[in-house]
Amino acid sequence: MTGVPVDAPAPPVTLADVEAARDRIAGAVRRTPVIRAAPLREPPGTGDLWLKLEGLQVTGSFKARGAVSKLRALPPDAVRRGLVTASGGNHGLGVAYAGWLAGVPATVYLPANTPTVKAKQLEAWEARVVVEGAVWDDANRAALAAAAREGLTYVHPFADPAVIAGQGTIALEILEDLPEVDTLIVAIGGGGLVAGIGAALRARRPAARLVGVEPVGAPTLHESLRAGAVVTLDAIRTAATTLAPRRSDPYTFGLVAATVDGIVLVDDDSMRDAARWLWRELGIACELSSAATVAALRTGQVARRPGERVCALVCSAGVDGLDDAPR
Repeated sequence: MTGVPVDAPAPPVTLADVEAARDRIAGAVRRTPVIRAAPLREPPGTGDLWLKLEGLQVTGSFKARGAVSKLRALPPDAVRRGLVTASGGNHGLGVAYAGWLAGVPATVYLPANTPTVKAKQLEAWEARVVVEGAVWDDANRAALAAAAREGLTYVHPFADPAVIAGQGTIALEILEDLPEVDTLIVAIGGGGLVAGIGAALRARRPAARLVGVEPVGAPTLHESLRAGAVVTLDAIRTAATTLAPRRSDPYTFGLVAATVDGIVLVDDDSMRDAARWLWRELGIACELSSAATVAALRTGQVARRPGERVCALVCSAGVDGLDDAPR
């Protein structure tokens, strides 16, 4: 892996930015529930747990928040040109939905490791789908080239302030439903989600602990924080493809470094086990990446302190975590 130093602190996304994003996306996204999943019977000591269910969000993931926030922050001429992005699936669905709302075309570049079901969902939202490269980073280069070549408006999945602020609206809802939350656990792909949540959480409840979770096979931000630099991974070795860019972005890295208390790693088997538990105990069907937060608790990577109020974000719906589970 290689590291690129961060030359200057990233400009912050503020609570005011997140509150403005909440106003922008009002009426276009759902206010998803926080439910109590308590007590957890296994493993011992995990204790009470609350879940924020973004799998019930329009398009099936939190990504609609950031995409609509970006769309509604754009000048009209930029919207009219049409939208383009690169995605492991969920961000693309958010951008496709935003384009559908505005009545403009959306083009989504996907890497070859994207599940086929995501491409079909994108087409259902009237997006043009292009498969390019092996991983997200390859698809992203193609999307940037298309934006320049075709005059489209590029929407970054995790390094855009308006997108990050949109994702941060999740924290506002959690704090309204669970104002005394002690620990919030968030899965990390490129880092935009945890950066937005961190902006709101640090302003509204600074004493709360914010923990990120990445796959063992894609520890992009974990390694970047350890190195003090933006790290490019040599390879991706996880089936949780929506959590698997080889590289984050200096802007997002700076935000994450300023707000996250730590990042833990979980393997694919632990995520599958957590996905089965969510289905068996709560009837929640989530994709592999969305089970990462519960996996971190069940494996003890995030230790629960006595009496602690813990909320884990289940960030998207799906069934890839349940492929071999009884139903």
